[in-house]
Amino acid sequence: MITAEFFVSSDGAVSGFHISGHAGMAEYGEDVLCAFVSSAAYMAANTITDVIRADAQAEACDGHMKVTAAEKDLVSCQVIFEGLKLHLLETEKQYPEHLKVIFTEV
Repeated sequence: MITAEFFVSSDGAVSGFHISGHAGMAEYGEDVLCAFVSSAAYMAANTITDVIRADAQAEACDGHMKVTAAEKDLVSCQVIFEGLKLHLLETEKQYPEHLKVIFTEV
């Protein structure tokens, strides 16, 4: 199962995400849900780091991706984080046995 964890403040603002795991719908390299989630996460990460040029930590390795934005850039990153969150929540409705979206208060 893929787990998408969003880091949220008490007021609901998203400051980052961590995505890990595999959907398990097909063999490694053939799983369309894994590819779908990975593509969305990379687009969010690249937009934050390379388009907006926010002060953010981004790392991806072996089925894990973690992106966190510095507090000074949270406002400019909010739309991207919210877009990814909505995208994955809607996908979770279609694939509840393969994708879990969770929220951690920070």
